[in-house]
Amino acid sequence: MTILVTSATGTVGRHVVTELLKAGQPVRALTRRPETAALPAEAEVRGGDLDRPDTLRAALAGAERLYLFPVPETAAEVVALAVESGVRRIVLLSGAGADDDAFDTGYRVVEAAVQSSGVDWTCLRPGEFAANWLDWAPAIRATRTLSRPYAQAVTQPTHERDIAAVAAAALLQDGHEGRTHTFAGPEALTVAAQLDTIAKALGEPIRLDELDPAAARTQWISDGYPPEVVDWLFGLWATPASLNTEWAEVVPALTGRPALTFADWANEHVAAFR
Repeated sequence: MTILVTSATGTVGRHVVTELLKAGQPVRALTRRPETAALPAEAEVRGGDLDRPDTLRAALAGAERLYLFPVPETAAEVVALAVESGVRRIVLLSGAGADDDAFDTGYRVVEAAVQSSGVDWTCLRPGEFAANWLDWAPAIRATRTLSRPYAQAVTQPTHERDIAAVAAAALLQDGHEGRTHTFAGPEALTVAAQLDTIAKALGEPIRLDELDPAAARTQWISDGYPPEVVDWLFGLWATPASLNTEWAEVVPALTGRPALTFADWANEHVAAFR
C-alpha cells in the first residue's frame, strides 16, 4: 500500500512521512523541490505542486491513500484527480476554525471537496500550532523582546508531531472514515507563559512588550495583513478561554501516548530562537 504525503517538507508533512515510515509503510513524498527535500532515504520523493494539479499525476499513480495539505483554490481538481488515479482514502489537514462563521479560513472549501469525493475521508482540525511561534523567532533572536498585543490570551498550542501522529493513525487504521477529529494540545497557556517557556528553554530572559491592540491592529494592517484576518485573530485573543478538555483528550486517545507539551516543543525548537 503506497501512501502519498503532500506538502511533505512542510511543518506537519515532514513528520507524517516519519510516522508512516516508522510504521513500516511505503511512503511517496510530494514536494515542489525534491532536490532540497532532505527527507529520510526510505521515502520515495516526487516533485509536484498542489497549486498546479497537472503536476501531480505521476505522484498519484498507484497511490491508495493520501495525506492532503489544504489548498482551497485547487482542492476540487486535486481531489478529483486523486480519485481518478485510484486513491481510496484521503486524510485532510484542516483546522479548528473551519466552522467559524466570523472568518472564512478556506478550510470549508477543501473539506467539502474531500467529503463529496466518494472515497473514505477523515478531516483533521488541530487548534493553534505551537510552530506559529517560529514567526516571532527572528525578533526574539535579534532583540530578546516579543512585541505583540494580548499577553494574557489563552491558547492550547499543538505540537506538529502530535498532528502528524493523528494523521498517521487515520491513514493506517480503520474506524476514522467519515469522521472529523478536532483537537489541541494538553495545556491552556497564556502568551506570557508560552514566552516564559521559550525563555527557559533558551536559558535567557525574553522581555515582553505588550502592545495596545488598536495600535497593533493599525501596524499589522500597514504591514500587509488583511484586515479581516487581523480582526478574526485579535477577536480570538480577546476572548476569555480555558482548557478544552475534550480537545486535549483526542491525541492520547488516537495515538496511545500522552500529547506533547509546549515545553517539549520549545526544547526541540530552541535553536530557532538562539
